[in-house]
Amino acid sequence: MMPGYATKQECIAVAGVADLQIRSLLDRQQFSDPLGHALRVGISSATWPIFGLLWPSGARLAQRLAMRGVLPGERVLELGCGLGLPSLVGHRLGLDMTASDSHPLASRFLRANLRLNALAPMKYRHGAWNAPEPGPAAPHSTTLRGRYDLLIGSDLLYDRDASSALAGFIGRHANAQSEIWIVDPDRGNRAAFSRQMQGLGFACTQERLDSPASAAHPAYKGRLLTYVRA
Repeated sequence: MMPGYATKQECIAVAGVADLQIRSLLDRQQFSDPLGHALRVGISSATWPIFGLLWPSGARLAQRLAMRGVLPGERVLELGCGLGLPSLVGHRLGLDMTASDSHPLASRFLRANLRLNALAPMKYRHGAWNAPEPGPAAPHSTTLRGRYDLLIGSDLLYDRDASSALAGFIGRHANAQSEIWIVDPDRGNRAAFSRQMQGLGFACTQERLDSPASAAHPAYKGRLLTYVRA
């Protein structure tokens, strides 16, 4: 148990890496924001639990990252990481990973899951998509800044306004040769997001990731959106 909400622990298998122990919220009914931290950054009680659950698109993204291999000097950023399953997989593989989210408890759960898997500390930064570009900061600021070579995220296109803010955020943190991966479970905002990315100079390719139901997993329908500078 953790203060104010209930959790569970599961063993998650991702091909290519050792199984991961993941602590998550017990269900979608959990909520605890006694000091109003989440509300101040625009997270309502209805959306509060979303960060703390394992989602099918995150598992697909983790699997794709495990297949990619390690490129020397490459910096990888996970956007809206939630529990950060893809980040944990990348970290275990030896990638230079940074996880980012705007939820006040995301970093706490990430630290807990690093400990559960006997992994070294990993970089985490606060990344609010609609926040203005930060100015000069103190040396120990946790606000995301800088540019990355590979930016990844899963199930991020759930809201049209959020998708617009996400495109601008990516534009501020991608370098000229960056690749962006978004695993999307066929949300309706995909086309609008791709137009916004096109306006920033990114061309898109798509790959279906559909899989039938099995004894272990329900059926999945979605796609990997890959963006590179045109």
